[in-house]
Amino acid sequence: MGEVAPQRKAHVVLLPYPSQGHINPLLQFAKRLSSKGVKATMATTHYTVGSITASPAVVAVEPISDGFDAGGFVQARDERTFLQSFETHGTRTLSELVARHERTDSPVTCIVYDSFLPWALDVARGHRIYGAAFFTNSATVCGVFCRVSRGVITLPLASEEDGVAVPGLPKLGRADLPTFVRFPESNPAYLAMVLCQYSNLDEVDWVFCNTFQQLESKEAGSVKGHWPARLIGPMVPSSYLDGRIAGDKGYGASLWKPLSDECLKWLKNKEPRSVAYISFGSMVNLTEEQMGEIAAALEETGIQFLWVVRASEHSKLPARFRELNASKGLIVPWCNQLELLAHKATDETGVVRREEVARCLKEVMMEGSRSLEIKEAARKWKQMAVEAVSEGGESDREINNFVRKLLSCSDHSNHTRIQ
Repeated sequence: MGEVAPQRKAHVVLLPYPSQGHINPLLQFAKRLSSKGVKATMATTHYTVGSITASPAVVAVEPISDGFDAGGFVQARDERTFLQSFETHGTRTLSELVARHERTDSPVTCIVYDSFLPWALDVARGHRIYGAAFFTNSATVCGVFCRVSRGVITLPLASEEDGVAVPGLPKLGRADLPTFVRFPESNPAYLAMVLCQYSNLDEVDWVFCNTFQQLESKEAGSVKGHWPARLIGPMVPSSYLDGRIAGDKGYGASLWKPLSDECLKWLKNKEPRSVAYISFGSMVNLTEEQMGEIAAALEETGIQFLWVVRASEHSKLPARFRELNASKGLIVPWCNQLELLAHKATDETGVVRREEVARCLKEVMMEGSRSLEIKEAARKWKQMAVEAVSEGGESDREINNFVRKLLSCSDHSNHTRIQ
């Protein structure tokens, strides 16, 4: 009797845009897939590959090139040069990665790529495998950009317009809209990249979004004809949610040296729910004037705070503020990708003034009906997020459907290819 061929595992290569807030959600998705029996490989740039500390037994990590292997985006110096180089070199090296695995027991079944990198679908099609776009933004933001890409919302916005009407949402004021929509001339290269996310969605096999049904079903449904996303989030460490992935207590990727121990030591001496966490992401560049307004508001309110500031931004803080006693606040370099959702009400110069910052801080942190309402909403959203990714939850079911399809194509030696 002949030797039985071993069953082949479904194998997904996940390709993130090389920034903190894009690597981590895709890494978390890789862990989810691995926990369900799928071989998961993160394909990231040479410059960022060392930032990922996932266990090789759970998620493999392999490098590809963006053309600037020594320094990434900083080496490229401008967005257009970086994006063009990444498409050229990334297409070639990602294809080489897939080809290497074709000669193994686990050939690549699908490429799940960051929606910022639609050229990855051409690589998938070139190897006759599945391709899936992964959107890291909320369904609301994706819906706005999708409408811009389809011409439903035209740019620049007419000066007399006071906002945009989006089905399923209250009318969005100008201050509620993404910066690229309000000021399309501010960064044309990134605006083009954001709109290009929707260029080939009619050709992909799946569209995934890092949100969940109970939070954004209406927002996603209102644009389903153009953006047929499956909501599979939130992609955060399992220990914060369902706890079904053993040892998954952190994201596992950081482009900067984390100061987790220092932050936790400081926080342990504070009362529960008494500290405001402030972070504006890894790409935003605040002006010195805006930093000063935020600093002034924090001083005036007396609220304890943890403010994560990139090293390049630290010099923009007022000198007196940098010397504050640590018992009141802690300012640390960028450590991990967390988000603070705050109302933005800019003046005519585009600056959120200290009075508005202070109002928002007090509204959230101080006692009062609005503060209680916000905290209760946060508690409910957290519970909804847990339910979404727990066994049988809506996000969990969507992921299971994806996995079942991949496994059916990898059954025994009959590795099905797209015809």
